[in-house]
Amino acid sequence: MLNGKLPPALVVGGDQGCLSIARSLGAAGIPVYAISPPQSPVRYSRFCKWIDLPESNSIGTEAWAAYLLGRQSDHLGGAVLLAASDEAIELIAEHRQSLSEKFTLDLSNRDAQLCMLDKLCTYRAAQAGGVPTPKFWAANTREQIGKLEHELVFPLILKPVLGHKFSRKFTGHYAVAYNLDELLNAFDTVCGAGIPTFLVEMIPGPDDRLCSYYTYLDENGNNLIDFTKRVIRRYPMNMGGSTYHITDYVPDIRELALRLFRLVGLRGVANAEFKMDVRDGELKLIECNARFTAADCLLAASGLNLPLFVYGRLTGHPHAAPSSYRMGMRLWKPVGDFAAYRQLNKMGLLTFRAWIRSILHPQIFPVFRWNDPLPAILGSAHLIRYAWLRFRLSMLSGKVRAAPSHRSRLPQSSTLPSTTIIRSDHPAQIEPAMESPHK
Repeated sequence: MLNGKLPPALVVGGDQGCLSIARSLGAAGIPVYAISPPQSPVRYSRFCKWIDLPESNSIGTEAWAAYLLGRQSDHLGGAVLLAASDEAIELIAEHRQSLSEKFTLDLSNRDAQLCMLDKLCTYRAAQAGGVPTPKFWAANTREQIGKLEHELVFPLILKPVLGHKFSRKFTGHYAVAYNLDELLNAFDTVCGAGIPTFLVEMIPGPDDRLCSYYTYLDENGNNLIDFTKRVIRRYPMNMGGSTYHITDYVPDIRELALRLFRLVGLRGVANAEFKMDVRDGELKLIECNARFTAADCLLAASGLNLPLFVYGRLTGHPHAAPSSYRMGMRLWKPVGDFAAYRQLNKMGLLTFRAWIRSILHPQIFPVFRWNDPLPAILGSAHLIRYAWLRFRLSMLSGKVRAAPSHRSRLPQSSTLPSTTIIRSDHPAQIEPAMESPHK
């Protein structure tokens, strides 16, 4: 308690996860502040005060660190500092000693957190601990990739070592190649942007084979919470972001995740994602996050208010760890899931009637709340404006292509995100949906 009041919470980074943390803590009467990119929906939440940094510098750990370590943030001294993005993890790890003199920080093993941030380090640690992973290869040059040609299995993922650095320059989380030429072209593009990568086998099977485990590890490495969920759909299929989740019981995932967490010595919030390989029935590691994630609102709606649990421990008012959670709770992103339906429908894999049946359930939305509608309203307005700008750009580009060759080409808008597009004529493999027992 500070002067008889609850100490504030300061959430750093993130998008939908940052918003969920603000709502979970703000609804409990805790003052919440947030540092995040200008387009983050938490900016408009009534449960949070968004800290307005100069727009040109508001994305990036240097500007965030300058604010947190400077005199501008002195009025937030003693606040509980929570990380909601990879950039925030990197920032806190780099300046932990200085930040701990001013703010209250969560439990952390710095080396373990940075290993989970480094995807290649994560895979190597899992391999050393006997946790199944896809096949993977480290290759830093075209020549090294060429030497591996006879070992590689396609389709193949060109995965960035640090995902948040890749996302600053490209859309998506990785690139997919279906042959060696595509792989080399993608490698040249990503390597040219100065982003280290490695090669990972793409696990076959539909998206509903993806599942996640969440926990909180105390000072002794004991897991205080157990939570599992799985994915229903993603867009684009087999490589995009999740558009539909459901809380479910996933056998064996807890044991595998905890084996990895304890091997590296992770402390605090931890999450691991696996995919069941249809070839051998094994769960294989996809990635780990030592922080809050975008699905935090699903945990809260299922009876596991993770931000409030962490806040209570750090402020000396611990809550009892929940021993169970509600099954069958669903997190739905309507726009993205409609795009997923259209893709699956065109491939003959999902009818409109079946899609409607799948969404006729009580839903949790990542942004919309009746008691906090502004983030969804303004977010929708931004989405419509972005779609309209893209539409106008495509129309103008079409006119330029149809014009005589002596006319200059219309330059693309610098505000649109760049991306590496890798096409293939290979059809995606689809298997029947996974059925897992319910707790």
